[in-house]
Amino acid sequence: MKYLGFDQSALVKLGAVHTAREISQQPQLWKKIYDRVLQQQRQIQEFLDKALSSSGRIILTGAGTSAFIGLSLRGLFQRKTGMITEALSTTDLVSHPQDYLSADVPTLIISFARSGNSPESEAAVVIADRSSKCFHLIITCNPEGKLAHHQSKDKLVFVLPEESNDQSLAMTSSYTGMLLAGLLIADIKSVDSLRGVIDTLATYGEKVISYYADDLKEVAEKKFTRAVFLGSGPLLGTATESHLKLQELTDGKVICKQDSFLGFRHGPKAVINESTLVVYLFSNNAYVLQYERDLVDSMKKGNHPLLEIGVMESQARDIKLDHVFYFSENGPVLPEEYLTVCSVVPAQILSFFKSLNLGLRPDSPSDSGAITRVVEGVHIYSWNK
Repeated sequence: MKYLGFDQSALVKLGAVHTAREISQQPQLWKKIYDRVLQQQRQIQEFLDKALSSSGRIILTGAGTSAFIGLSLRGLFQRKTGMITEALSTTDLVSHPQDYLSADVPTLIISFARSGNSPESEAAVVIADRSSKCFHLIITCNPEGKLAHHQSKDKLVFVLPEESNDQSLAMTSSYTGMLLAGLLIADIKSVDSLRGVIDTLATYGEKVISYYADDLKEVAEKKFTRAVFLGSGPLLGTATESHLKLQELTDGKVICKQDSFLGFRHGPKAVINESTLVVYLFSNNAYVLQYERDLVDSMKKGNHPLLEIGVMESQARDIKLDHVFYFSENGPVLPEEYLTVCSVVPAQILSFFKSLNLGLRPDSPSDSGAITRVVEGVHIYSWNK
């Protein structure tokens, strides 16, 4: 069996087999997740009908990578439900619950968690229940995690297929799997009409893994020590996850930033120097793309980065970059939100190869033990409402 061009035996020796397999399995996993949501459509719809009819807002939450999912889903949930929706990290909710929770506003809290054992994830739902009337939709990769067993009468747990529960340190399958589950649940009333979207999404993922892996390996061999990922709207969540993936898998040897295309001009652009990689995650929305093109043009002024690469659904010939990874030759096909799922895959593969290039073990790249698969050492203190 080969993953990302390596035999499995070679990957075991490199300490990379879990990461390579978990990146490579994603397109097929996405299809399984769609089938599971479809099977549970009625149960999910009934829960959401009850929760939304009794709630005043929605909070999308998680810790670390799981928190970034909400950044990509916030707009879709708000449009589909007509309800104010916020993306908040559990790490913010736990330290300052009084700033986010109110006894006067019943809330649907949608929690994302790979293991469900992060201390803040468990504490956030407990504190929320003490602060206000809450409904909990828990989307997790681990049916045995503490979060999945949170005691609440107004709760629904959606568990992803077993292979989504990544064994590597960095989240890959678990991230895109929970993100996709969230997209489908936001559109649960119409989920049975989305088979074609999922098939297209899987095709795009396969193209990156099978066709672009060698090109991404070449990019990883370039001597960059900084990287910037830019995305607009739901793709800002993808940029945020992409920046963390590269920073995690290189054990901080590559320092990364993320921003929106428009926001990057307002100061953060100062980070650009001759050792910087810039990755543009382009929207397929023609209106948004106008602003993104302008930012690319503006990069000609000031310090020049080492390399500029783009990720987009279909090639825009007027955007000139060092490398462009595009999914389709048929123009915009996917809804913009679904583009967030496949657009993170190039960053996952780039991070994998950069980790190897630096002599690290992608499955456990943290030589110092500073970061772990499930965060350790967090003490949860009693909160007096």
